[in-house]
Amino acid sequence: MNIQDLGFSKWFQDKTDPEKSADYQLARVIAVNKDSYLIKNEKNDVPAEITGKLMFSVDSSLDYPTVGDWIWAQYFDEDTFAVIHDIVPRKSLLKRKTSGKKTAFQLIAANIDTALIMQSLDFNYNLRRLERYLVMTNQSNIHPVVLLSKKDLLPPDEIEKKIAEIHAIMPNIQVVAFSNKDNSGPDSVKELLTPRKTFCLLGSSGVGKTTLLNNLMDKSVFETQSVREKDGKGKHTTTRRELIHLENGAMIIDTPGMRELGNFGVETGLSHTFNEIEALSAQCAYNDCSHIQEEGCAVLAALENGTISRERYQNYIKMNKESAYYEMSYLEKKKKDKQFGKMCKTVMKHKKNKR
Repeated sequence: MNIQDLGFSKWFQDKTDPEKSADYQLARVIAVNKDSYLIKNEKNDVPAEITGKLMFSVDSSLDYPTVGDWIWAQYFDEDTFAVIHDIVPRKSLLKRKTSGKKTAFQLIAANIDTALIMQSLDFNYNLRRLERYLVMTNQSNIHPVVLLSKKDLLPPDEIEKKIAEIHAIMPNIQVVAFSNKDNSGPDSVKELLTPRKTFCLLGSSGVGKTTLLNNLMDKSVFETQSVREKDGKGKHTTTRRELIHLENGAMIIDTPGMRELGNFGVETGLSHTFNEIEALSAQCAYNDCSHIQEEGCAVLAALENGTISRERYQNYIKMNKESAYYEMSYLEKKKKDKQFGKMCKTVMKHKKNKR
């Protein structure tokens, strides 16, 4: 195996500094566990840590390595341990707002080619949640594909109806319905997985991501758990993000189920996901139209005549408000952190001069 088999393409080659190869080796982050990493190249999987210099030079969580990153590493102890010195520029970065009240980014994975957004055809099926995933992937310039699991629960005509609903919000998106109970089901997903490309499984707990992954690997490697019958919700089986190299040469990143999908800084993602609303906004009487109460609003007119659905419109407005609010909080926090950092440097400089 070489680094090309792990997804290192010409795009990354053009972004690397060849002078660094004299001291460091290229490797890919395949797992993250708090402050420790697992990296891989032509050698075995090796545990790694980041250098103190890298740790203290970061401005935010976005500057830390994450699963899927290409990094420059220095190997020690007969290649049994490594230290990460730098991150190769990313082709894509999948992120979300951290859960809870804290306003910060949580890294999900980097350098993904295709996101497999998974919903099950039971209580979990939800177009509004799907729109949130699409905003996240479109913002990151990642190609989305929708997987509908548990197709054995519905008759064929009902499945076609669900697929039509998805195409109504994103006409050209690929949708694949399958069942983990049917031996031929995962084969339709396998056909999507191209060698040397990186895929990411996204979806709530209980939709069957881990079962699908076991089927793709043709063996039970990861533990699965049942879902509650009353609401279809599952427990978190996957507890960390991990990049897995499949036998056909494709790579897939399994992610823990996400109950919160807060987003901010997602103007591009909103524009791509709700492109018909964005197109209408160009016809509004005011350039800064909020599409809530202004006269001459083309979006509200389309809402009234039924061109766009009320549920889709409400989700668009809600996500716009969320993004604006969280982004303002994030920028205020960054400003305070920067001021605090300057103050610390001034104090340290003053102490040094007094010696």
